[in-house]
Amino acid sequence: MKTDFLIIGSGIAGLSLAIKLSELGSVVIITKKHKADSNTNYAQGGVAAVLSDNDSYELHINDTLECGAGLCNKKAVEKIVTEGPQRVKELIDFGVKFSTNNGEIELAKEGGHSRNRIIHAKDLTGKEIESTLLKKISVTENIKTYEFYFAIDLLTGKNLRKGTAKKKNRCYGVYAYNVELKKVEKIVSNYTVLATGGAGQVYLHTTNPQIATADGIAMGYRAGCKISNMEFIQFHPTGLYEKENNGSPVFLISEAVRGAGAELKTKQGKPFMQKYDKRLSLAPRDIVARAIDAEMKKYGDPFVYLDLKPIGAKKIKNEFPNIYKVCLEKGIDITKEMIPVVPAAHYSCGGIQTSLKGRTNIKNLYACGEVASTGVHGANRLASNSLLEAMVFSNSIYLDLKEKYSSETQVNAAVKKEKSKKLNDLENSIMDWNDKGTENAEEQILISHNVKEIKTIMSDYVGIVRNTLRLQRALRRIDLIRDEIESFYKKTKVNVELLELRNLATAAMLIVRSALKRKESRGLHYMLDFKDTNKKYLKDTILTNKQATH
Repeated sequence: MKTDFLIIGSGIAGLSLAIKLSELGSVVIITKKHKADSNTNYAQGGVAAVLSDNDSYELHINDTLECGAGLCNKKAVEKIVTEGPQRVKELIDFGVKFSTNNGEIELAKEGGHSRNRIIHAKDLTGKEIESTLLKKISVTENIKTYEFYFAIDLLTGKNLRKGTAKKKNRCYGVYAYNVELKKVEKIVSNYTVLATGGAGQVYLHTTNPQIATADGIAMGYRAGCKISNMEFIQFHPTGLYEKENNGSPVFLISEAVRGAGAELKTKQGKPFMQKYDKRLSLAPRDIVARAIDAEMKKYGDPFVYLDLKPIGAKKIKNEFPNIYKVCLEKGIDITKEMIPVVPAAHYSCGGIQTSLKGRTNIKNLYACGEVASTGVHGANRLASNSLLEAMVFSNSIYLDLKEKYSSETQVNAAVKKEKSKKLNDLENSIMDWNDKGTENAEEQILISHNVKEIKTIMSDYVGIVRNTLRLQRALRRIDLIRDEIESFYKKTKVNVELLELRNLATAAMLIVRSALKRKESRGLHYMLDFKDTNKKYLKDTILTNKQATH
């Protein structure tokens, strides 16, 4: 398979970029499950953007910087805030139907925001955006979408045949596992974009769907990308507590519920947030998650309560119909009863380090969305800034590639023919996947056990509250598991479960090693042996795979 642009992932970052890149050349989107399976689809809250007269860019920038606890790249923050309204308008032009009030877009409030600025589609914003973009793509020429294609590894210089002139530190596409045909194919591209989402499945309890196994981050690391700030894993404070979860995604109780007036209470029905922050239940997520964790440990309770009764039954049913419906199906009438909630892994603030143009340190490889570390979120992401960041940076990638194309070529038949020939030559230069000497895995129990082991280690030792002893213990165990997995991987024919396990183990290692490098408490990284945030702090934790050869 050959294409001008290869996009790996089908969330808001990848889909919005594909639509724009289709103007420049051929686009291939691959996704390891159904095209609608993405973290975007699960996003309830909305998109933060300055759209009202009583709001300003300065206020949104300051809220983001304060939430990021001194680690945000101010230029990146200014970029998403000032470009945000235009990207929202773009979504509306695509056909996204946001909630309105008297003909005006309705703006909600969430934790850490000083103004009502959250554009939403009731409590299913991500689903509305995802379905609209997929519909747009289905009628857009030059885009081909391939479901059930699992990207294994990036193609770099080490994958070129002997005798081929190697260009240092360059990406040529990917090896991808065709799940339905059970074979590995090479997809060659002029430019590759990682838009694969986050790493929530590293933990036992997560709001992320099953697909969030850090595939892009792990692939990038193996290829030699710089990985930054992986220690900052955001735990959403209010995941629905269910005694028997069976590893499925925790149902998210949107932050907008607290913005509308819901209050956190102990199991005994007493409010507690006044002990932790003057903003009460609307404090930023890191503070709320730690407060809930402290109250649970104090009383030995497996959850706390979220009381929605102050919102009023009518408003609950109108503004949060999906939350009302799901809770009712589970036997909880949220207009009358409190919801049991527990923090759950929700968002990776770190990832593959990129420039303001979305470029990685590997030529012709870009990254955007949750897989990327742009500097926007710092030590803690402000609610509803993630969809905004994904749109703004995917647009930056488009503009960068548009400029490259216009400077490199003129769009005419001769140039198109030459470009096609170069792709053909490149495809022939890349080695086919070699699985000689490997066997089908007959010990699937090894894979499932390792997955459970990684999740348990990460949840017990690398959760909301950490210390050096726990992190060192976690690293010893994770390193041992990684060695076992790599040995098993080399002699086994690939399958989805094995590929995801390999990526989870890599992501777990990156999170633990990054956490050990940061000897302070900051934002989402709370260390019992470094409780105070230092004035002099490590700006970014950077990890690079020294074994990667390009």
